Amino acid sequence: MTRFSTRVPDDFRPNLLNAALAARRAAGGEVLDLTLSNPTRAGIEYPREEILAALADARSLTYEPTPRGLKEAREAVAAHHARHGQTADPGRMLLAGSTSEAYSWLFKLLCEPGDEVLAPRPSYPLFECLAALDGVRIVQYPLPEDLHWSIDFDALERRRTERTRAVILVNPNNPTGICLKRGEWQRLQSWAAAKGLAVIADEVFSDYIWAAAEPDEAKRRVSTFDATGEALVFTLSGLSKVAGLPQMKLGWVHVSGPQPELAQALERLEWIADAYLPVSAPIQHAAVRWLELAPAIQTAIRARCLENLTVARTAFSARGGARILEPEGGWCVVIDVPRFYSEEQWTLRLLERDGVLLQPGFFYDFDREALLIASLLPRPAAFGEGLARLERALLSPD
Repeated sequence: MTRFSTRVPDDFRPNLLNAALAARRAAGGEVLDLTLSNPTRAGIEYPREEILAALADARSLTYEPTPRGLKEAREAVAAHHARHGQTADPGRMLLAGSTSEAYSWLFKLLCEPGDEVLAPRPSYPLFECLAALDGVRIVQYPLPEDLHWSIDFDALERRRTERTRAVILVNPNNPTGICLKRGEWQRLQSWAAAKGLAVIADEVFSDYIWAAAEPDEAKRRVSTFDATGEALVFTLSGLSKVAGLPQMKLGWVHVSGPQPELAQALERLEWIADAYLPVSAPIQHAAVRWLELAPAIQTAIRARCLENLTVARTAFSARGGARILEPEGGWCVVIDVPRFYSEEQWTLRLLERDGVLLQPGFFYDFDREALLIASLLPRPAAFGEGLARLERALLSPD
């Protein structure tokens, strides 16, 4: 009998919420999906003709294998970041098929099988999967609520072992929406450099910030493109969020840090990329135009998110007992609800009795219950009605 790798799960049965969702949809039941994370399905207006026209570039008929990605495309990415006040050097950048692929390249670059990478908790539940596929182990470090979801450096140090090779951060965090602050960022770089670790910074949501600027310089929001040069820093982003185009697969990784490690990292990353050459010519050529269109697309996505966030801020009464955990950025909002039920019970009851789909906090490894996660992308009518049904359920939990 064929043996399969333990890097791949051996049980693919859906969780209870996904099974209930499939059953409800099969029965024709209504679903107000407040987990929608795909902007192309959210009724947001796109410049359709311009997006499609960008794919008709005659240069795509010629194959030019460039491991780092076409220079023109990397320059367009750098120009996009410059519009947001971020200094990106196209000479220190590589294009990948997606940010997920970029993670895989970095695990290959930094880790031997069995090595460890520190990742934040709570956060998006993908790191364990990606790391396992490369034979790497994720060790979670806490972002405590009583520290406003910032890094607990004492806990971070306790989780470091001789096999730790890197630390991941997500800026702004998904799903809390909390942004990295300057003092925190400077301390993390110094700590990583002293321990011989690299920093992998996921900034896919960094163009979507809602909170006002903090006057305190140490607490001011910062991008990881603004690096001190002490530690190797790999900053990731991609078209999925930057241009709201998840179907146009393109990610990138920008590298900063001290010499000679910086030059060695770029040389080795280029070798890894050359083994795959994953990015198609049409996508690279079209990305130049799509990044020019990105500001208008982002404006539409921001308007949708802010409209729904405004609704969420006033959706719950004191009598119902729910409140939102105010985000600083990102595409979702965390809703703190009374623990009449567990998160799993809340989400199942809301789906089966009220036709409202939300995600439970344990999907993101929160340390406490009961937290529900709503996307800010759905159509406003559906979003508002979904939260209204949640409020009614809170007022009559039985």
